[in-house]
Amino acid sequence: MNIGEAASASGVSAKMIRHYEGVGLLPPASRTSTGYRQYNDKDVGRLLFIRHSRDLGFSLEQIGELLDLWQNRGRSSRQVKALAQAHIAELDEKLKELQEMRGALESLVHCCNGDDRPDCPIIESLASEAAVRSRATTHAPQKMGAAKRRQFDR
Repeated sequence: MNIGEAASASGVSAKMIRHYEGVGLLPPASRTSTGYRQYNDKDVGRLLFIRHSRDLGFSLEQIGELLDLWQNRGRSSRQVKALAQAHIAELDEKLKELQEMRGALESLVHCCNGDDRPDCPIIESLASEAAVRSRATTHAPQKMGAAKRRQFDR
């Protein structure tokens, strides 16, 4: 099947199929004599696996690991479970961060009158935070490790 048919069968866009090939999640497609990509049922199965993994929020790197484990019939389920548990921990951290963002925004919305006047605590808060970050960035050391940069950005 051509790339459009593979896209329809898998629910993955042609653009993403090319991307997955480029990053090595999908082996390079065979080509017709005119250079068109050709896919088979095995490729579609792999695309479905990738799509479902993406739907669960796994990163491309994690999906690569999952694909390797899927292909390795000698794997232990312990490895797969550990990868999934690590992903759950990442999701929990993201949820915590989202809840904190929601709480901060909810507080700002509560303080805003939402009337015809231009005064708005939401805009004022965003502007003051931008000013603080702008000043901090101009005074920040040039070379800073990732951990220190994250601490500095908070």
